Amino acid sequence: MGIIGYKKSGKTSLLVKLAQELVKSGLTISSVKHSSGQLDLPKTDTTLHKQFSKNVGAITPDGSAIFLQEPVSLNEMLDFLRGDLVLVEGFKGEKTFPKIVCLRPEDDPETLLDGLEICIVGDTSRLKPNIEAPFLDSDKDISQIARLVIEKAFKLPGLDCGACGYDTCYDMAKNIVKGSKTIDDCRALMSGVQIEIDGKILPIKPFVSDIVQNTIEGMLSALKGYKKGKIEIKIEIRQ
Repeated sequence: MGIIGYKKSGKTSLLVKLAQELVKSGLTISSVKHSSGQLDLPKTDTTLHKQFSKNVGAITPDGSAIFLQEPVSLNEMLDFLRGDLVLVEGFKGEKTFPKIVCLRPEDDPETLLDGLEICIVGDTSRLKPNIEAPFLDSDKDISQIARLVIEKAFKLPGLDCGACGYDTCYDMAKNIVKGSKTIDDCRALMSGVQIEIDGKILPIKPFVSDIVQNTIEGMLSALKGYKKGKIEIKIEIRQ
């Protein structure tokens, strides 16, 4: 679930309140933030490591961290995050998941609304009357916002494969937010072949899924005891 808005619009404050409310529901929450500044660390041994090492890992009794000396995409960052739900602060240009929009009095709402908003918080005085997303208060309505997040959170793979009938995942995402489609209509996520790497599902285009399925089915059909049904193949690739 995304939380977007311009600087000082209350994004971080809302994320913290929302995370606290979602944890009360028994969910494990991860979060990721987009920042235009540098990642500053105190003058510690980790900082010294960063001077000469491309990537640095830190393991402590309280937790672990990985510092990458290069920007990565949001999808790549999500691979590192664990939990039932990820709250994404910023990344206004991402079009594969729903968003909560935070508005300031001086903002033009049209620059932030893209059809993926599930609700709007902040100053709504400049909004047009035909906006379908509900206007909610980040303090008084935090429980309602949390329920919306649990009900409507999703993430499409961004493959733009067209198998769902739409040209892009963005088009599909807008229809999921509207309620005319569901995440189950994404054929890339719901294909007959599911590949998991370290517990995470690897999205594959339906065309590739068909090739993998037909190839494996053709090889296994020659084996004694083969029969149609659910087949699980586990492969551990050692480095």
